[in-house]
Amino acid sequence: MKEVKSLDWKVLSRIIAMTKPIRALFYSTIFLAIILAPISVVRPYIVKEMIDVNILNNDMVGLRFTAMIYIGFVLLNVVLRYFFIYSTALVGNSVVKDFRVQVFRHLSSLHLSFFDKTPVGTATTRTINDIEAVNTTFSQGIITIVADVLSIFAILAIMFYTSWRLAIICILIMPPLILATYIFKEKVKSAYQVVRNQISKMNAFLQERITGMRVVQIFNAEDQEMKKFKAINREYTQANLNSIFYYAIFFPVVELITAVSLALLVWWGARSYVEGAVSFGALVAFPMYLSMLVRPMRMLADKFNTLQMGLVAADRVFKLLDNSAFIKNEGKLNIDRFEGNIRFDKVDFSYDGENKVIHDLSFEIKPGETLAIVGSTGSGKTTIINILNRFYEIQDGSIQIDGKDIRDIELNNLRQRISMVLQDVFLFNGTVLENITLKDDSISKEQVIEAAKMIGAHRYIQDMPDTYDFMVMERGGNLSMGQRQLISFVRALVCDPDILILDEATSSIDTETEAVIQFAIEKLITKRTSIIIAHRLSTIRHADKILVMEEGRKKELGTHEELLALENGRYKELYEMQFAEVLNEAS
Repeated sequence: MKEVKSLDWKVLSRIIAMTKPIRALFYSTIFLAIILAPISVVRPYIVKEMIDVNILNNDMVGLRFTAMIYIGFVLLNVVLRYFFIYSTALVGNSVVKDFRVQVFRHLSSLHLSFFDKTPVGTATTRTINDIEAVNTTFSQGIITIVADVLSIFAILAIMFYTSWRLAIICILIMPPLILATYIFKEKVKSAYQVVRNQISKMNAFLQERITGMRVVQIFNAEDQEMKKFKAINREYTQANLNSIFYYAIFFPVVELITAVSLALLVWWGARSYVEGAVSFGALVAFPMYLSMLVRPMRMLADKFNTLQMGLVAADRVFKLLDNSAFIKNEGKLNIDRFEGNIRFDKVDFSYDGENKVIHDLSFEIKPGETLAIVGSTGSGKTTIINILNRFYEIQDGSIQIDGKDIRDIELNNLRQRISMVLQDVFLFNGTVLENITLKDDSISKEQVIEAAKMIGAHRYIQDMPDTYDFMVMERGGNLSMGQRQLISFVRALVCDPDILILDEATSSIDTETEAVIQFAIEKLITKRTSIIIAHRLSTIRHADKILVMEEGRKKELGTHEELLALENGRYKELYEMQFAEVLNEAS
Protein backbone atom coordinates (compact mmCIF):
# COMPACT_ATOMS: atom_id res chain seq x y z
CA MET A 1 0.00 0.00 0.00
CA LYS A 2 2.81 2.40 0.80
CA GLU A 3 4.30 1.82 -2.63
CA VAL A 4 0.97 2.62 -4.28
CA LYS A 5 0.59 5.86 -2.31
CA SER A 6 4.15 6.88 -3.15
CA LEU A 7 3.47 6.20 -6.81
CA ASP A 8 0.27 8.26 -6.67
CA TRP A 9 2.06 11.27 -5.22
CA LYS A 10 4.74 10.97 -7.87
CA VAL A 11 2.16 10.83 -10.65
CA LEU A 12 0.21 13.70 -9.09
CA SER A 13 3.31 15.89 -9.02
CA ARG A 14 3.95 15.14 -12.69
CA ILE A 15 0.37 16.11 -13.55
CA ILE A 16 0.64 19.38 -11.64
CA ALA A 17 3.95 20.09 -13.37
CA MET A 18 2.08 19.98 -16.68
CA THR A 19 0.21 23.16 -15.70
CA LYS A 20 3.41 25.19 -16.13
CA PRO A 21 2.31 26.81 -19.45
CA ILE A 22 -0.92 27.96 -17.76
CA ARG A 23 0.46 28.53 -14.29
CA ALA A 24 -1.33 31.92 -13.89
CA LEU A 25 -4.70 30.32 -14.65
CA PHE A 26 -3.94 27.42 -12.30
CA TYR A 27 -3.04 29.74 -9.41
CA SER A 28 -6.08 31.95 -10.00
CA THR A 29 -8.30 28.86 -9.81
CA ILE A 30 -6.68 27.90 -6.50
CA PHE A 31 -7.29 31.47 -5.28
CA LEU A 32 -10.99 31.16 -6.20
CA ALA A 33 -11.16 27.94 -4.18
CA ILE A 34 -9.67 29.75 -1.17
CA ILE A 35 -12.07 32.69 -1.20
CA LEU A 36 -15.12 30.52 -1.96
CA ALA A 37 -14.71 28.61 1.31
CA PRO A 38 -15.60 31.48 3.73
CA ILE A 39 -18.16 33.01 1.34
CA SER A 40 -20.04 29.71 1.07
CA VAL A 41 -20.23 29.02 4.82
CA VAL A 42 -21.12 32.53 6.03
CA ARG A 43 -24.75 32.24 4.94
CA PRO A 44 -25.99 30.09 7.87
CA TYR A 45 -24.36 32.55 10.24
CA ILE A 46 -26.26 35.40 8.58
CA VAL A 47 -29.48 33.39 9.05
CA LYS A 48 -28.62 33.02 12.76
CA GLU A 49 -28.10 36.77 13.07
CA MET A 50 -31.39 37.47 11.28
CA ILE A 51 -33.23 35.34 13.83
CA ASP A 52 -31.42 36.36 17.00
CA VAL A 53 -30.89 40.06 16.27
CA ASN A 54 -33.71 41.04 13.92
CA ILE A 55 -36.70 38.66 14.13
CA LEU A 56 -36.68 38.05 17.90
CA ASN A 57 -36.22 41.79 18.49
CA ASN A 58 -38.90 42.68 15.89
CA ASP A 59 -36.36 44.81 13.97
CA MET A 60 -37.88 44.84 10.47
CA VAL A 61 -35.52 47.50 9.12
CA GLY A 62 -32.49 45.54 10.27
CA LEU A 63 -34.07 42.37 8.91
CA ARG A 64 -34.40 43.90 5.44
CA PHE A 65 -30.79 45.08 5.56
CA THR A 66 -29.52 41.68 6.77
CA ALA A 67 -31.62 39.95 4.10
CA MET A 68 -30.00 42.14 1.44
CA ILE A 69 -26.58 41.15 2.77
CA TYR A 70 -27.63 37.48 2.58
CA ILE A 71 -28.80 37.88 -1.03
CA GLY A 72 -25.55 39.67 -1.85
CA PHE A 73 -23.49 36.77 -0.51
CA VAL A 74 -25.65 34.30 -2.45
CA LEU A 75 -25.13 36.21 -5.70
CA LEU A 76 -21.42 36.59 -5.04
CA ASN A 77 -21.17 32.86 -4.36
CA VAL A 78 -23.02 32.08 -7.61
CA VAL A 79 -20.73 34.32 -9.69
CA LEU A 80 -17.53 33.05 -8.09
CA ARG A 81 -18.76 29.43 -8.35
CA TYR A 82 -19.35 29.94 -12.09
CA PHE A 83 -15.81 31.22 -12.64
CA PHE A 84 -14.42 28.45 -10.43
CA ILE A 85 -16.17 25.66 -12.35
CA TYR A 86 -15.27 27.20 -15.71
CA SER A 87 -11.61 27.78 -14.79
CA THR A 88 -11.14 24.25 -13.42
CA ALA A 89 -12.54 22.85 -16.68
CA LEU A 90 -10.32 25.22 -18.66
CA VAL A 91 -7.24 24.11 -16.73
CA GLY A 92 -8.08 20.45 -17.30
CA ASN A 93 -8.79 20.79 -21.01
CA SER A 94 -5.69 22.93 -21.58
CA VAL A 95 -3.49 20.32 -19.93
CA VAL A 96 -5.18 17.50 -21.84
CA LYS A 97 -4.74 19.31 -25.17
CA ASP A 98 -0.99 19.63 -24.63
CA PHE A 99 -0.81 16.13 -23.14
CA ARG A 100 -2.35 14.55 -26.26
CA VAL A 101 0.12 16.37 -28.49
CA GLN A 102 2.99 15.17 -26.31
CA VAL A 103 1.76 11.56 -26.37
CA PHE A 104 1.16 11.52 -30.13
CA ARG A 105 4.58 13.05 -30.77
CA HIS A 106 6.12 10.36 -28.57
CA LEU A 107 4.17 7.61 -30.33
CA SER A 108 5.39 8.95 -33.66
CA SER A 109 9.01 8.57 -32.54
CA LEU A 110 8.70 5.13 -30.96
CA HIS A 111 10.58 2.12 -32.24
CA LEU A 112 8.44 0.05 -34.61
CA SER A 113 8.99 -2.90 -32.26
CA PHE A 114 6.62 -1.13 -29.83
CA PHE A 115 3.83 -1.32 -32.40
CA ASP A 116 4.78 -4.91 -33.19
CA LYS A 117 4.07 -5.82 -29.55
CA THR A 118 1.32 -3.34 -28.57
CA PRO A 119 -2.24 -3.62 -29.94
CA VAL A 120 -3.37 -0.46 -31.71
CA GLY A 121 -6.47 -0.36 -29.51
CA THR A 122 -4.29 -0.16 -26.40
CA ALA A 123 -2.31 2.78 -27.78
CA THR A 124 -5.62 4.43 -28.76
CA THR A 125 -6.94 3.98 -25.22
CA ARG A 126 -3.84 5.64 -23.81
CA THR A 127 -4.18 8.60 -26.19
CA ILE A 128 -7.94 9.14 -25.83
CA ASN A 129 -9.65 7.49 -22.84
CA ASP A 130 -6.76 7.63 -20.37
CA ILE A 131 -5.83 11.21 -21.19
CA GLU A 132 -9.49 12.26 -20.93
CA ALA A 133 -9.50 10.76 -17.43
CA VAL A 134 -6.58 13.08 -16.61
CA ASN A 135 -8.92 15.98 -17.37
CA THR A 136 -11.14 14.91 -14.47
CA THR A 137 -8.21 15.21 -12.06
CA PHE A 138 -8.59 18.97 -12.51
CA SER A 139 -12.31 19.48 -13.18
CA GLN A 140 -13.38 17.06 -10.41
CA GLY A 141 -10.14 16.26 -8.63
CA ILE A 142 -7.18 18.28 -7.38
CA ILE A 143 -8.66 21.79 -7.27
CA THR A 144 -12.17 20.78 -6.19
CA ILE A 145 -10.70 18.62 -3.43
CA VAL A 146 -8.74 21.65 -2.21
CA ALA A 147 -11.98 23.67 -2.28
CA ASP A 148 -13.86 20.99 -0.32
CA VAL A 149 -11.14 20.65 2.30
CA LEU A 150 -11.04 24.42 2.79
CA SER A 151 -14.84 24.45 3.07
CA ILE A 152 -14.74 21.79 5.79
CA PHE A 153 -12.24 23.77 7.85
CA ALA A 154 -14.22 27.00 7.33
CA ILE A 155 -17.45 25.30 8.39
CA LEU A 156 -15.85 23.82 11.52
CA ALA A 157 -14.37 27.19 12.43
CA ILE A 158 -17.67 29.06 12.14
CA MET A 159 -19.54 26.24 13.92
CA PHE A 160 -17.25 26.53 16.95
CA TYR A 161 -17.53 30.30 16.80
CA THR A 162 -21.33 30.04 16.81
CA SER A 163 -21.71 27.32 19.47
CA TRP A 164 -19.01 24.96 20.65
CA ARG A 165 -21.60 22.71 22.33
CA LEU A 166 -23.50 22.04 19.10
CA ALA A 167 -20.23 21.86 17.13
CA ILE A 168 -19.07 18.93 19.29
CA ILE A 169 -22.30 17.07 18.51
CA CYS A 170 -21.66 17.54 14.78
CA ILE A 171 -18.03 16.46 15.12
CA LEU A 172 -19.18 13.11 16.56
CA ILE A 173 -20.18 12.05 13.05
CA MET A 174 -16.70 12.61 11.65
CA PRO A 175 -14.89 9.39 12.81
CA PRO A 176 -17.50 6.97 11.33
CA LEU A 177 -17.83 9.18 8.26
CA ILE A 178 -14.07 9.27 7.72
CA LEU A 179 -13.85 5.49 8.20
CA ALA A 180 -16.66 4.89 5.69
CA THR A 181 -15.04 7.33 3.27
CA TYR A 182 -11.66 5.60 3.54
CA ILE A 183 -13.10 2.12 2.95
CA PHE A 184 -15.14 3.42 0.01
CA LYS A 185 -12.08 5.14 -1.49
CA GLU A 186 -9.94 2.00 -1.35
CA LYS A 187 -12.62 -0.29 -2.75
CA VAL A 188 -13.56 2.03 -5.61
CA LYS A 189 -9.91 2.65 -6.44
CA SER A 190 -9.38 -1.09 -7.01
CA ALA A 191 -12.60 -1.29 -9.00
CA TYR A 192 -11.55 1.63 -11.21
CA GLN A 193 -8.23 -0.04 -11.97
CA VAL A 194 -10.13 -3.10 -13.22
CA VAL A 195 -12.44 -0.85 -15.26
CA ARG A 196 -9.47 0.85 -16.96
CA ASN A 197 -7.94 -2.54 -17.80
CA GLN A 198 -11.22 -3.74 -19.28
CA ILE A 199 -11.64 -0.56 -21.37
CA SER A 200 -8.17 -1.07 -22.82
CA LYS A 201 -8.91 -4.74 -23.51
CA MET A 202 -12.22 -3.93 -25.22
CA ASN A 203 -10.73 -1.14 -27.36
CA ALA A 204 -7.92 -3.41 -28.52
CA PHE A 205 -10.41 -6.18 -29.41
CA LEU A 206 -12.80 -3.86 -31.27
CA GLN A 207 -10.07 -2.05 -33.21
CA GLU A 208 -8.56 -5.32 -34.38
CA ARG A 209 -11.87 -6.97 -35.34
CA ILE A 210 -13.34 -3.93 -37.06
CA THR A 211 -10.13 -3.42 -39.05
CA GLY A 212 -10.08 -7.11 -39.96
CA MET A 213 -13.82 -7.46 -40.55
CA ARG A 214 -13.23 -8.60 -44.13
CA VAL A 215 -11.26 -11.60 -42.87
CA VAL A 216 -13.88 -12.32 -40.19
CA GLN A 217 -16.63 -12.43 -42.82
CA ILE A 218 -14.59 -14.30 -45.42
CA PHE A 219 -13.97 -17.15 -42.97
CA ASN A 220 -17.50 -16.99 -41.55
CA ALA A 221 -16.11 -16.34 -38.07
CA GLU A 222 -18.80 -13.89 -36.92
CA ASP A 223 -20.24 -16.25 -34.30
CA GLN A 224 -16.85 -17.06 -32.77
CA GLU A 225 -15.88 -13.39 -32.60
CA MET A 226 -19.28 -12.50 -31.14
CA LYS A 227 -18.74 -15.01 -28.35
CA LYS A 228 -15.35 -13.47 -27.59
CA PHE A 229 -16.83 -9.97 -27.61
CA LYS A 230 -19.69 -11.00 -25.33
CA ALA A 231 -17.17 -12.40 -22.84
CA ILE A 232 -15.09 -9.17 -22.91
CA ASN A 233 -18.24 -7.03 -22.72
CA ARG A 234 -19.50 -9.09 -19.77
CA GLU A 235 -16.21 -8.59 -17.91
CA TYR A 236 -16.30 -4.85 -18.61
CA THR A 237 -19.92 -4.58 -17.46
CA GLN A 238 -19.14 -6.53 -14.29
CA ALA A 239 -16.20 -4.25 -13.53
CA ASN A 240 -18.51 -1.22 -13.76
CA LEU A 241 -21.17 -2.90 -11.64
CA ASN A 242 -18.57 -3.66 -8.99
CA SER A 243 -17.68 0.02 -8.74
CA ILE A 244 -21.38 1.00 -8.62
CA PHE A 245 -21.95 -1.54 -5.83
CA TYR A 246 -19.62 0.40 -3.52
CA TYR A 247 -21.44 3.66 -4.34
CA ALA A 248 -24.76 1.95 -3.56
CA ILE A 249 -23.45 1.08 -0.09
CA PHE A 250 -21.53 4.25 0.71
CA PHE A 251 -24.20 6.92 0.08
CA PRO A 252 -26.94 5.26 2.19
CA VAL A 253 -24.39 4.81 4.99
CA VAL A 254 -23.59 8.53 4.82
CA GLU A 255 -27.31 9.35 4.91
CA LEU A 256 -27.74 7.13 7.98
CA ILE A 257 -24.82 8.77 9.80
CA THR A 258 -26.15 12.22 8.91
CA ALA A 259 -29.68 11.37 10.13
CA VAL A 260 -28.38 10.09 13.47
CA SER A 261 -26.25 13.21 13.89
CA LEU A 262 -29.19 15.47 13.04
CA ALA A 263 -31.38 13.71 15.64
CA LEU A 264 -28.68 14.17 18.29
CA LEU A 265 -28.27 17.79 17.24
CA VAL A 266 -31.99 18.55 17.58
CA TRP A 267 -32.24 16.73 20.93
CA TRP A 268 -29.16 18.32 22.46
CA GLY A 269 -29.78 21.71 20.83
CA ALA A 270 -33.37 21.92 22.07
CA ARG A 271 -32.24 21.03 25.58
CA SER A 272 -29.45 23.62 25.45
CA TYR A 273 -31.89 26.27 24.15
CA VAL A 274 -34.28 25.62 27.04
CA GLU A 275 -31.34 25.96 29.43
CA GLY A 276 -30.33 29.20 27.72
CA ALA A 277 -26.92 27.86 26.60
CA VAL A 278 -27.74 28.09 22.88
CA SER A 279 -29.59 30.80 20.99
CA PHE A 280 -32.62 30.03 18.83
CA GLY A 281 -30.79 31.31 15.78
CA ALA A 282 -27.91 28.89 16.38
CA LEU A 283 -30.41 26.04 16.74
CA VAL A 284 -31.84 26.90 13.31
CA ALA A 285 -28.43 27.46 11.67
CA PHE A 286 -26.73 24.26 12.83
CA PRO A 287 -28.76 21.84 10.68
CA MET A 288 -27.61 24.00 7.76
CA TYR A 289 -24.03 23.76 9.02
CA LEU A 290 -24.39 19.99 9.34
CA SER A 291 -25.65 19.68 5.78
CA MET A 292 -22.80 21.86 4.52
CA LEU A 293 -20.28 19.78 6.50
CA VAL A 294 -21.52 16.39 5.29
CA ARG A 295 -21.86 17.38 1.63
CA PRO A 296 -18.15 18.10 0.97
CA MET A 297 -17.10 15.12 3.11
CA ARG A 298 -19.38 12.84 1.10
CA MET A 299 -18.35 14.37 -2.21
CA LEU A 300 -14.73 14.36 -1.12
CA ALA A 301 -14.69 10.57 -1.26
CA ASP A 302 -16.21 10.57 -4.73
CA LYS A 303 -13.83 13.25 -5.95
CA PHE A 304 -10.86 11.52 -4.40
CA ASN A 305 -11.76 8.39 -6.32
CA THR A 306 -12.15 10.44 -9.47
CA LEU A 307 -8.67 11.73 -8.75
CA GLN A 308 -7.44 8.18 -8.20
CA MET A 309 -9.01 7.09 -11.48
CA GLY A 310 -7.24 9.96 -13.19
CA LEU A 311 -3.97 9.02 -11.51
CA VAL A 312 -4.30 5.39 -12.62
CA ALA A 313 -4.96 6.58 -16.19
CA ALA A 314 -2.14 9.14 -16.01
CA ASP A 315 0.25 6.50 -14.70
CA ARG A 316 -0.47 4.39 -17.78
CA VAL A 317 0.18 7.35 -20.06
CA PHE A 318 3.36 8.33 -18.22
CA LYS A 319 4.61 4.75 -18.56
CA LEU A 320 4.05 5.11 -22.29
CA LEU A 321 5.93 8.43 -22.30
CA ASP A 322 8.72 6.87 -20.21
CA ASN A 323 9.08 4.11 -22.78
CA SER A 324 12.56 4.65 -24.19
CA ALA A 325 12.06 2.21 -27.06
CA PHE A 326 12.65 4.83 -29.70
CA ILE A 327 15.36 5.43 -32.24
CA LYS A 328 17.80 7.95 -30.80
CA ASN A 329 18.14 10.91 -33.10
CA GLU A 330 21.68 11.91 -32.17
CA GLY A 331 22.93 12.42 -35.70
CA LYS A 332 24.32 15.86 -36.47
CA LEU A 333 24.82 15.58 -40.22
CA ASN A 334 22.29 17.23 -42.53
CA ILE A 335 22.92 16.31 -46.13
CA ASP A 336 21.17 17.99 -49.05
CA ARG A 337 21.69 15.12 -51.48
CA PHE A 338 22.99 11.58 -51.22
CA GLU A 339 25.27 10.26 -53.91
CA GLY A 340 23.71 6.91 -53.10
CA ASN A 341 26.64 4.69 -52.13
CA ILE A 342 25.23 2.16 -49.63
CA ARG A 343 27.46 -0.18 -47.65
CA PHE A 344 26.51 -2.87 -45.15
CA ASP A 345 29.52 -3.97 -43.11
CA LYS A 346 29.17 -7.13 -40.97
CA VAL A 347 25.67 -6.19 -39.84
CA ASP A 348 23.91 -8.24 -37.18
CA PHE A 349 20.29 -7.58 -36.24
CA SER A 350 17.66 -9.07 -33.95
CA TYR A 351 14.11 -7.90 -33.33
CA ASP A 352 14.03 -9.21 -29.77
CA GLY A 353 17.69 -8.76 -28.88
CA GLU A 354 18.29 -12.51 -28.76
CA ASN A 355 17.32 -14.30 -31.97
CA LYS A 356 19.25 -12.89 -34.90
CA VAL A 357 17.43 -12.46 -38.20
CA ILE A 358 20.42 -10.85 -39.98
CA HIS A 359 23.84 -12.49 -39.62
CA ASP A 360 27.17 -10.84 -40.52
CA LEU A 361 25.72 -9.19 -43.63
CA SER A 362 28.08 -7.27 -45.91
CA PHE A 363 27.47 -5.83 -49.37
CA GLU A 364 27.83 -2.55 -51.26
CA ILE A 365 25.68 -0.65 -53.75
CA LYS A 366 27.43 2.01 -55.81
CA PRO A 367 25.71 5.31 -56.71
CA GLY A 368 23.05 4.82 -59.37
CA GLU A 369 23.10 1.03 -59.13
CA THR A 370 20.05 -1.14 -58.64
CA LEU A 371 20.23 -3.98 -56.15
CA ALA A 372 17.57 -6.66 -56.23
CA ILE A 373 17.07 -8.75 -53.11
CA VAL A 374 15.48 -12.17 -53.43
CA GLY A 375 14.96 -15.12 -51.15
CA SER A 376 12.30 -17.23 -49.55
CA THR A 377 9.82 -15.89 -47.00
CA GLY A 378 11.55 -15.01 -43.71
CA SER A 379 14.99 -14.76 -45.25
CA GLY A 380 15.44 -11.13 -44.11
CA LYS A 381 14.68 -9.16 -47.28
CA THR A 382 12.32 -6.61 -45.75
CA THR A 383 14.42 -6.44 -42.60
CA ILE A 384 17.31 -5.06 -44.68
CA ILE A 385 15.30 -2.04 -45.82
CA ASN A 386 13.87 -1.55 -42.32
CA ILE A 387 17.30 -1.20 -40.74
CA LEU A 388 18.53 0.95 -43.65
CA ASN A 389 15.77 3.44 -42.79
CA ARG A 390 16.59 3.06 -39.07
CA PHE A 391 13.12 1.83 -38.21
CA TYR A 392 15.06 -0.63 -36.05
CA GLU A 393 18.55 -0.33 -34.59
CA ILE A 394 21.22 -2.85 -35.55
CA GLN A 395 23.14 -4.69 -32.81
CA ASP A 396 26.52 -4.95 -34.51
CA GLY A 397 28.36 -3.75 -37.59
CA SER A 398 27.61 -0.57 -39.51
CA ILE A 399 25.48 0.75 -42.35
CA GLN A 400 26.96 3.63 -44.33
CA ILE A 401 25.66 5.98 -46.98
CA ASP A 402 28.33 7.84 -48.92
CA GLY A 403 30.88 6.72 -46.33
CA LYS A 404 28.90 8.14 -43.39
CA ASP A 405 27.34 5.95 -40.72
CA ILE A 406 23.58 6.37 -40.86
CA ARG A 407 23.56 6.89 -37.07
CA ASP A 408 25.59 10.07 -37.62
CA ILE A 409 22.96 11.44 -40.02
CA GLU A 410 20.02 13.38 -38.59
CA LEU A 411 17.14 10.91 -38.61
CA ASN A 412 14.56 13.05 -40.42
CA ASN A 413 17.19 14.04 -42.97
CA LEU A 414 18.02 10.36 -43.58
CA ARG A 415 14.40 9.32 -44.15
CA GLN A 416 13.67 12.41 -46.22
CA ARG A 417 16.19 11.31 -48.85
CA ILE A 418 14.88 7.72 -49.01
CA SER A 419 11.48 6.77 -50.45
CA MET A 420 9.75 3.43 -50.11
CA VAL A 421 6.91 1.74 -51.94
CA LEU A 422 5.56 -1.17 -49.92
CA GLN A 423 3.48 -4.13 -50.91
CA ASP A 424 0.88 -3.36 -48.23
CA VAL A 425 -0.16 0.19 -49.16
CA PHE A 426 -1.63 2.28 -46.34
CA LEU A 427 -3.82 5.19 -47.37
CA PHE A 428 -5.45 7.66 -45.00
CA ASN A 429 -8.94 9.13 -45.01
CA GLY A 430 -8.53 12.20 -47.23
CA THR A 431 -8.14 13.25 -50.84
CA VAL A 432 -5.80 11.59 -53.31
CA LEU A 433 -3.66 14.74 -53.24
CA GLU A 434 -3.45 14.69 -49.43
CA ASN A 435 -2.47 11.02 -49.48
CA ILE A 436 0.35 11.80 -51.90
CA THR A 437 1.70 14.90 -50.17
CA LEU A 438 0.72 13.81 -46.63
CA LYS A 439 -0.25 17.49 -46.23
CA ASP A 440 3.31 18.68 -46.80
CA ASP A 441 2.82 22.30 -47.89
CA SER A 442 6.21 22.34 -49.60
CA ILE A 443 4.89 19.94 -52.25
CA SER A 444 2.71 21.68 -54.84
CA LYS A 445 -0.09 20.12 -56.85
CA GLU A 446 1.92 20.75 -60.01
CA GLN A 447 4.77 18.64 -58.62
CA VAL A 448 2.30 15.87 -57.80
CA ILE A 449 0.84 15.92 -61.31
CA GLU A 450 4.30 15.87 -62.85
CA ALA A 451 5.32 12.87 -60.72
CA ALA A 452 2.04 11.12 -61.56
CA LYS A 453 2.67 11.61 -65.26
CA MET A 454 6.21 10.24 -64.93
CA ILE A 455 4.94 7.07 -63.26
CA GLY A 456 1.95 6.67 -65.57
CA ALA A 457 -0.59 7.24 -62.80
CA HIS A 458 -1.99 10.56 -64.01
CA ARG A 459 -4.56 9.16 -66.42
CA TYR A 460 -5.77 6.68 -63.79
CA ILE A 461 -6.24 9.49 -61.26
CA GLN A 462 -7.96 11.63 -63.93
CA ASP A 463 -10.50 8.83 -64.38
CA MET A 464 -11.59 9.15 -60.72
CA PRO A 465 -14.74 11.26 -60.10
CA ASP A 466 -12.95 14.26 -58.55
CA THR A 467 -9.46 13.44 -59.87
CA TYR A 468 -6.88 14.56 -57.30
CA ASP A 469 -9.64 15.74 -54.93
CA PHE A 470 -11.29 12.33 -54.87
CA MET A 471 -11.96 11.34 -51.24
CA VAL A 472 -10.17 8.15 -50.26
CA MET A 473 -11.84 6.12 -47.54
CA GLU A 474 -9.93 4.71 -44.57
CA ARG A 475 -7.11 2.41 -45.74
CA GLY A 476 -8.17 3.09 -49.37
CA GLY A 477 -11.24 0.89 -49.12
CA ASN A 478 -12.91 2.52 -52.14
CA LEU A 479 -9.91 2.00 -54.44
CA SER A 480 -8.61 -1.06 -56.20
CA MET A 481 -5.30 -2.56 -55.13
CA GLY A 482 -3.71 -1.29 -58.33
CA GLN A 483 -4.96 2.27 -57.76
CA ARG A 484 -3.63 2.24 -54.21
CA GLN A 485 -0.27 1.01 -55.42
CA LEU A 486 -0.06 3.72 -58.09
CA ILE A 487 -0.83 6.41 -55.51
CA SER A 488 1.93 5.02 -53.30
CA PHE A 489 4.33 5.25 -56.25
CA VAL A 490 3.52 8.92 -56.77
CA ARG A 491 3.85 9.50 -53.00
CA ALA A 492 7.35 8.02 -53.04
CA LEU A 493 8.53 9.77 -56.19
CA VAL A 494 7.15 13.28 -55.60
CA CYS A 495 9.87 13.86 -52.99
CA ASP A 496 12.55 13.22 -55.64
CA PRO A 497 14.42 10.75 -53.42
CA ASP A 498 18.11 9.91 -53.76
CA ILE A 499 17.46 6.29 -52.79
CA LEU A 500 14.37 4.43 -53.97
CA ILE A 501 13.15 1.21 -52.32
CA LEU A 502 10.49 -1.00 -53.90
CA ASP A 503 9.25 -3.81 -51.67
CA GLU A 504 7.12 -6.06 -53.87
CA ALA A 505 5.78 -2.83 -55.32
CA THR A 506 4.20 -4.37 -58.42
CA SER A 507 2.92 -7.60 -56.89
CA SER A 508 -0.67 -6.38 -56.52
CA ILE A 509 -0.95 -4.58 -59.84
CA ASP A 510 -2.70 -6.17 -62.81
CA THR A 511 -0.81 -6.98 -65.98
CA GLU A 512 -1.97 -3.86 -67.85
CA THR A 513 -1.07 -1.49 -65.00
CA GLU A 514 2.25 -3.26 -64.42
CA ALA A 515 3.13 -2.77 -68.06
CA VAL A 516 2.41 0.96 -67.69
CA ILE A 517 4.64 1.47 -64.67
CA GLN A 518 7.40 -1.01 -65.43
CA PHE A 519 8.96 1.30 -68.02
CA ALA A 520 8.61 4.24 -65.60
CA ILE A 521 10.34 2.26 -62.87
CA GLU A 522 13.22 1.32 -65.12
CA LYS A 523 13.56 4.95 -66.24
CA LEU A 524 13.46 6.27 -62.69
CA ILE A 525 15.95 3.83 -61.16
CA THR A 526 18.60 4.87 -63.67
CA LYS A 527 18.77 8.24 -61.90
CA ARG A 528 19.17 6.99 -58.35
CA THR A 529 20.36 4.14 -56.19
CA SER A 530 17.55 1.62 -55.94
CA ILE A 531 16.75 -1.48 -53.95
CA ILE A 532 14.09 -3.81 -55.29
CA ILE A 533 12.62 -6.70 -53.34
CA ALA A 534 10.70 -9.08 -55.58
CA HIS A 535 9.42 -12.61 -55.63
CA ARG A 536 8.84 -12.53 -59.39
CA LEU A 537 12.39 -12.80 -60.66
CA SER A 538 11.39 -11.71 -64.15
CA THR A 539 10.99 -8.15 -62.85
CA ILE A 540 14.56 -7.83 -61.56
CA ARG A 541 16.69 -9.58 -64.19
CA HIS A 542 18.06 -6.21 -65.38
CA ALA A 543 19.25 -5.20 -61.89
CA ASP A 544 22.95 -4.37 -61.60
CA LYS A 545 23.29 -6.80 -58.70
CA ILE A 546 21.13 -9.46 -57.17
CA LEU A 547 21.50 -10.37 -53.51
CA VAL A 548 20.19 -13.79 -52.55
CA MET A 549 19.24 -14.08 -48.86
CA GLU A 550 18.68 -17.27 -46.93
CA GLU A 551 17.90 -17.45 -43.21
CA GLY A 552 19.26 -13.97 -42.64
CA ARG A 553 22.59 -14.60 -44.40
CA LYS A 554 24.00 -13.54 -47.73
CA LYS A 555 23.84 -16.66 -49.87
CA GLU A 556 24.85 -15.25 -53.25
CA LEU A 557 25.62 -11.87 -54.83
CA GLY A 558 26.07 -11.09 -58.51
CA THR A 559 24.34 -10.24 -61.78
CA HIS A 560 21.49 -12.28 -63.22
CA GLU A 561 23.83 -14.06 -65.64
CA GLU A 562 26.52 -14.69 -63.01
CA LEU A 563 24.06 -16.25 -60.60
CA LEU A 564 22.48 -18.46 -63.27
CA ALA A 565 25.96 -19.72 -64.14
CA LEU A 566 26.51 -21.02 -60.60
CA GLU A 567 26.15 -24.77 -60.27
CA ASN A 568 23.54 -25.71 -57.64
CA GLY A 569 23.03 -21.99 -56.93
CA ARG A 570 20.05 -20.86 -54.87
CA TYR A 571 19.11 -18.13 -57.38
CA LYS A 572 19.26 -20.61 -60.24
CA GLU A 573 17.01 -22.94 -58.25
CA LEU A 574 14.46 -20.18 -57.58
CA TYR A 575 14.56 -18.99 -61.18
CA GLU A 576 14.01 -22.46 -62.61
CA MET A 577 11.14 -23.08 -60.19
CA GLN A 578 9.37 -19.90 -61.33
CA PHE A 579 10.14 -20.57 -64.98
CA ALA A 580 8.59 -24.03 -64.59
CA GLU A 581 5.48 -22.48 -63.00
CA VAL A 582 5.13 -20.07 -65.93
CA LEU A 583 5.41 -22.93 -68.42
CA ASN A 584 2.79 -24.95 -66.52
CA GLU A 585 0.41 -21.97 -66.48
CA ALA A 586 0.98 -21.41 -70.21
CA SER A 587 0.27 -25.04 -71.01
